[in-house]
Amino acid sequence: MHPNPSIPGISVADLAGVLAADPSTPVVDVREHDEYLAGHVPAASHMPLHTVPVRHDELPRDRTIYVVCAVGGRSGQAVAWLNAQGYDTVNVEGGTRDWVLSGYAVE
Repeated sequence: MHPNPSIPGISVADLAGVLAADPSTPVVDVREHDEYLAGHVPAASHMPLHTVPVRHDELPRDRTIYVVCAVGGRSGQAVAWLNAQGYDTVNVEGGTRDWVLSGYAVE
C-alpha cells in the first residue's frame, strides 16, 4: 500500500489485467528519459515528473490514467498533483521494478 492512503493505487498485477482488457488504457511513465529507455510498461507514454505541470494538457480527462515510475514515489506525487487538477489518475504501486520482477514484458 502507498504510504499516503489518499492517493489511489493499483498493483502491477491489477494493471496487467486492466491492460489485457483494454490495451488502449492510458499509462504514463514519469521517470527520467534514461530510465524510460531502459524499459517501460508497453505502450506507456513518457512524461518526466518535472514536465507534468507544463504537459498535463496532453492527458485525457475522460479516462482513468495509470501513472508509473520506478517504485511508486514519483508517480504518487504526479497522481496527487494531477487529481488536484481534476484528472482521474491512479498510482502504480511498486512501479516498473515490481512490473519487471513480476515477469511482465517491457518495451
